[in-house]
Amino acid sequence: MIWLAPLVGALLLGSGLAIAYVVGGATVLAFYGAGQERYLAILPQQIFSKIDVFALMAMPLFILAGEIMNRGGVTRVLIRLAMAIVGRLPGGLGHVNVLTSVFFAGISGSAVADSAAVSNTLVPAMREQGYKLPFAAAITAASSIIGPIVPPSIVMIFYGALMGTSVTALFIAGIIPGLLLAGALMVANAFYAMRDHHPRMTREEVPSFFPTLFRALPALCIPFIIVGGIVLGWMTPTEAAAVAVVAATFAGMAYERIQISQLIEALKRTAMLSGSIFMIIAAVSALGYLGALERLPEMIAETVTQLGLGPVEYMILLNVIFLLSGMVLDTPVALALLVPLLAPVAIEQGADPIHLGIVLCFNLTLGLISPPLGGALLVVSTVTGINYWQLARSVLPFLLVEIAVLAVLVWLPEITLWLPRTMGLMGE
Repeated sequence: MIWLAPLVGALLLGSGLAIAYVVGGATVLAFYGAGQERYLAILPQQIFSKIDVFALMAMPLFILAGEIMNRGGVTRVLIRLAMAIVGRLPGGLGHVNVLTSVFFAGISGSAVADSAAVSNTLVPAMREQGYKLPFAAAITAASSIIGPIVPPSIVMIFYGALMGTSVTALFIAGIIPGLLLAGALMVANAFYAMRDHHPRMTREEVPSFFPTLFRALPALCIPFIIVGGIVLGWMTPTEAAAVAVVAATFAGMAYERIQISQLIEALKRTAMLSGSIFMIIAAVSALGYLGALERLPEMIAETVTQLGLGPVEYMILLNVIFLLSGMVLDTPVALALLVPLLAPVAIEQGADPIHLGIVLCFNLTLGLISPPLGGALLVVSTVTGINYWQLARSVLPFLLVEIAVLAVLVWLPEITLWLPRTMGLMGE
């Protein structure tokens, strides 16, 4: 009778309710339908046990750091640094777009924040140099998903809390996949640059490297503080997030003398985003509790066994399910709904929890550039004024490149696991 939850949820979605209310309301009704209503008395305890996780404290702090960075002029400084490094290459501004996303990823960990910031600044510059709007918008959306892969990653914090997996190991494991994704996008951009004769920046347009690097140092120090402090054992991810907020504030003051009113707006935005995520966690934890009572994970494991799916077949099926789910669900919702149910079966079949976390987080972020929802597509479309469906068509080649990178990560786990294993983090 737990299947009442998705059926009732589908009906409630038509009412326009927020997803947290839809999941929560459908779950409570499913408790009655399954004859498990007596367990509702301890449901609040189950919900708070899922929220009361130390690792989750890092999430609002990293969100706040990214919000402060957006308001402190850091994006423009990072764009100028990227121009100084790769601007002279053919298709230079396309490479700048990707490299800026790498820099930004090390600060905010959010694809939506990245796409909003870069769309507002770099897309107009690409248009002025002769790039067509669909291409400029598409590469901006495609490169934005580097944000949730390169540490610090809000999505990985969420996964680590759900599965009890080391967030530190997840952060370190995401470095090589994130750089691999950036490299693949740069190769794709180079192909389009040769085919469509995209311009390179002139010597006069490219800023001087060393003065630009010196000015960017306050911003570049933040990812080094975060990753270095975690790797060296000086800070937990939560403590690193708090240090990132302080560093972001000082960087914002150094660049544009960020005002108190802007800090208040950043706090408000952080409270809204964090509150919505925690509401989703609360609602989905109720559904997970009902699933445990109904032995749903065991049923899934038995079904997999009956179908004769081995580790490889199940991993392929898992990725197909997550790809499709990412197209219609927000990333936190899909993570909270699917990971506790489907990931344990893969781990029982021998999948490494760290590798699985990187693959599933990477997989779900692809939904941000996949219709019909596509959060990053919506942001880029709104900021640049391009038609949503035209943007969705233009981003498709980049999406296929990213799916190919995902396939490589699934097939070669060592790409993900080499760095955390080398640093002795696999036993955490």
